[in-house]
Amino acid sequence: MLQKLFKLKEHKTNVRTEIVAGIITFLTMSYILVVNPNILSQAGMDRAALFTATAIASVAGTLFMALIPNLPIAQAPGMGLNSFFAFSVVLGLGYSWQMALTAVFIEGIIFLVLTACNIREMIVNTIPKSIKDAIPVGIGLFIALIGMQNAGLIVKNSNTMVSMGSMSDPHIWVALLGLAVTAVLFIKNVHGSFLIGIIASTIFAVFLGLVKLPEEGIFSLPPDISPVFMSFEWKHLFSLDMLIVVFTFLFVNLFDTIGTLLGVASKANLLDEEGNFPQIKKALFADALGTTVGAILGTSTVTSFVESTSGVASGGRTGLTSLSTAMMFALSLLFAPLFLMVPAAATAPALIIVGLFMISSVLKINFNDLSESFPAFLTIVMMPFSFSIANGIVFGMLSFVILKALSSRVRQISLTMWVIFTLFIVKLTLEGMNIL
Repeated sequence: MLQKLFKLKEHKTNVRTEIVAGIITFLTMSYILVVNPNILSQAGMDRAALFTATAIASVAGTLFMALIPNLPIAQAPGMGLNSFFAFSVVLGLGYSWQMALTAVFIEGIIFLVLTACNIREMIVNTIPKSIKDAIPVGIGLFIALIGMQNAGLIVKNSNTMVSMGSMSDPHIWVALLGLAVTAVLFIKNVHGSFLIGIIASTIFAVFLGLVKLPEEGIFSLPPDISPVFMSFEWKHLFSLDMLIVVFTFLFVNLFDTIGTLLGVASKANLLDEEGNFPQIKKALFADALGTTVGAILGTSTVTSFVESTSGVASGGRTGLTSLSTAMMFALSLLFAPLFLMVPAAATAPALIIVGLFMISSVLKINFNDLSESFPAFLTIVMMPFSFSIANGIVFGMLSFVILKALSSRVRQISLTMWVIFTLFIVKLTLEGMNIL
């Protein structure tokens, strides 16, 4: 049955290879079970309930990716998108997390419609290759910045905007230990190096008295999900505020998800010679379903994970790899006390190293052509410097159109790019008028 469902022989693989690859993928991305609750809880959400929501949403999203496009790509609440949810929409703009969750659900439904109409696929295929290559790099730097902040290595400074944290902070030492352990184990090709690094850091944090061992033991039923489950705020459904938040999520999620998916596909060698992703429509449909179900469960946008490349590198080629990963996420629900005791500093090394993995796409950018390299450069630097993935894509695509048009290369600009350019100009103009 597995052979027929996942076409194993056609992809030159077998059940054992796929299952092992799926387990390896889980080990390299299991940190999300700790990191996502830590980030979203800063918006006022229940951290224990978020663990359950994160695990179940990861199971659902990964199963969608396994069964619809038959790809070895796992899904979970996305890094960057969860930060945008907590730090930009809730803490930055001042909206409630219930309203933000409602916006995620609405944009998930809209994305299902856009995917069915091939609009998202058209946008993906229209993005210039230089910007496609730059997006993973910018996201990597953005994620690494978040990791350094969680570690206490980077702190806010009124004089220089940011500065290095004090080495007297024990959380920094917890993060540095985890970074060293994770990096060394990864160099030695030890599977599960991320998880081992998190465990080592957490043990060190316990030794320093920063966290306490769970009194209820390491094994228990998963925490109650009801504090976040379907916690929608419909009273503002037709308000201008909801329109603004939904539009913002649509904008960020559209390009953030596309960027991450292209980054994963590139690492997994799933792109064709022109940089397009043949399975993009089915993958985007699975992504849209994951986002919608994730919002119902009570978590931020569910998306594809770059760590899926670890399973691909181990031989994973089909959705059976994703199915194996989903089953591991399901088992993790029984070990909630262990995951919930992990401090943010212990997961910081995983974020920093994930950032490293994603910046390697910079090698694909043509730096000999300024009309290609400058838009890519703006895409990369604007993400961490403006603390916004969407801003990086906006400035990258705007500069691409402007440079190509003014350097007599108008033919290299597609009609869709002109439409996107116009929408970006309108958005920036409205923001300048304090309408958005």
